[in-house]
Amino acid sequence: MDSSLNLRRGMKRVLTEASGGLTAGYILKALAEAGAQGIASDIDDLSYADAFGAEFLKVPASGDELLWEKMASLVSQNKIDIVIPSLDETLLGWSKRQEEFSKLGCQVIISPRNTIEICQDKWKTYQFFVEHGIPTPITSLSQLHPLVKPRDGRGGRGILNTLEQVDMTNMISQEVLLGQEYTVDVLFDHQSQPVYIIPRRRIGVVDGKSTKGVVEKNDQISDYIVKMSKLLKFYGPINFQCFIQDEGIKFLEINPRLAGGMALGFAASENWIKLIINNILNNIAIRPKEIKYGLTMLRYYGEHFVPKV
Repeated sequence: MDSSLNLRRGMKRVLTEASGGLTAGYILKALAEAGAQGIASDIDDLSYADAFGAEFLKVPASGDELLWEKMASLVSQNKIDIVIPSLDETLLGWSKRQEEFSKLGCQVIISPRNTIEICQDKWKTYQFFVEHGIPTPITSLSQLHPLVKPRDGRGGRGILNTLEQVDMTNMISQEVLLGQEYTVDVLFDHQSQPVYIIPRRRIGVVDGKSTKGVVEKNDQISDYIVKMSKLLKFYGPINFQCFIQDEGIKFLEINPRLAGGMALGFAASENWIKLIINNILNNIAIRPKEIKYGLTMLRYYGEHFVPKV
């Protein structure tokens, strides 16, 4: 469908990042189901975007010195109405430039800069948890524990479990947690209030990505997230990670973005993309639906074939 016709009819053009990833398809599907025109983007120009009726933009790598000038040009040229960031490396940049992109007619759905800075640094996240009485594993800037992580790492990247001495530059060490891991999908509205809090027990993980999970009600998790929402401002989709042990709950991370496993959170409630467009952009109140506790996700990877590259 012609993009100018989409604009005349009021169809929002929504850009998502890292659209070549193995778990990104659910976002493009949700965009189509929400009646939006999905604009997939990636640094690799081979994409399955058209399988979901999405357009595709090749974008510069996050380390490109002219990244933001190029992104502003792409947003303007392609008449992007909304950006929903999902790439850790660009979250802070998007947050810093919300006003700049707003002047181009593009709304970036992201939490404030202060929130991003705390959540993207595991040491600052730990300090936030401790300061406000949120239970969390003991963490150090020295190698006091065998589990060593990059301060700005994501998923399982760069994590070591070793007793050998390593270079602790930009690293933390953390006590090892034993118990059940939970990821919590949370949607915050335009007033930074949590609309949906959906804990999912992770029963299958590959390379840090959830492959199997089940939605479970947990009032303790929900209470802590409500508490955190009064301390930090969040907007849009946010992802929390925690463990439940015999001695209680401990929170590890806050990912202030769309997450790969949020497909289960969407399925257990409703299409969050549609809610973002209606509420955060248009101030239409959200009436939450009943969460489908017990809903289980069994993820598989599909294929998309093109005649010629």
